[in-house]
Amino acid sequence: MNGDDQRAHPGPDGGPGGGLGMPPVPADFALRVLQRAGVPRERYDTYARLDTAAGGLYVAATTEAITGAALAAGGLTPERFEELHRRRTGRSAIPTTKRFPGLMTALRTGRARNLPLDPGPADGAEAAVLRAVRAIPAGQLRPLSWIARETGLPTAGQVEPLVGLLARNPLVVLVPCHRVTHENGVPCDAAYLPAIGDALRSAEGVDMTEVHRWSHSGTVFLGSATTRIYCHPTCAHARRITAPHRVPFADAREAHRAGYRACKSCRPLPA
Repeated sequence: MNGDDQRAHPGPDGGPGGGLGMPPVPADFALRVLQRAGVPRERYDTYARLDTAAGGLYVAATTEAITGAALAAGGLTPERFEELHRRRTGRSAIPTTKRFPGLMTALRTGRARNLPLDPGPADGAEAAVLRAVRAIPAGQLRPLSWIARETGLPTAGQVEPLVGLLARNPLVVLVPCHRVTHENGVPCDAAYLPAIGDALRSAEGVDMTEVHRWSHSGTVFLGSATTRIYCHPTCAHARRITAPHRVPFADAREAHRAGYRACKSCRPLPA
């Protein structure tokens, strides 16, 4: 890129920015240039910068699906995002002020399962992991062993390789890897710093103080003394258990020995 390059890049609010001492570049200028030049749409994606609880989020998309998402935390610039997107997908990323349909609602509610996502080149295991993570409801957490079970991968001694796959998540926030924990309940946060994960979880109503208290006490599941059902602690059903009726369990075997059965909603691993 030379000093005369005047491509439009989003400013802090997602709008176009201008060069030093130059007037602002018109919105979607670069996109309009490509369209006027007749460049085929399949040769480039568009992207916008949006606000989230963890700061700015760059989201790229074709006309049919979202193809990439990366948090601006850590100093990720529009130019760097474009470079990484081109390296991963083979297509250019052009700034725009238009958001993909349904994206703003998905970010506001934490419910992105209905958004069409295209993670790009991915082997079978990686694609399966991304699908499993997408299935975790907003405001809930699941351990790595749960992800392994959902993907059909062996659970014994095979959960840690999942961390590497999560670290390469090309659609952060939209594929909510901040909802994945280690076996002791401590958040995994393979794709970003814990403070970012905490911000995303808190925005979804996850009480991180309580999560850390469970992990320190060894509580992996919560049972209800009235229904005799045990759940992941952040399951919607577990949240309705009143304090006098909560029964903590260190594992599924302990819950089964006490005569409890697994929740059919959050589906904890069997003993």
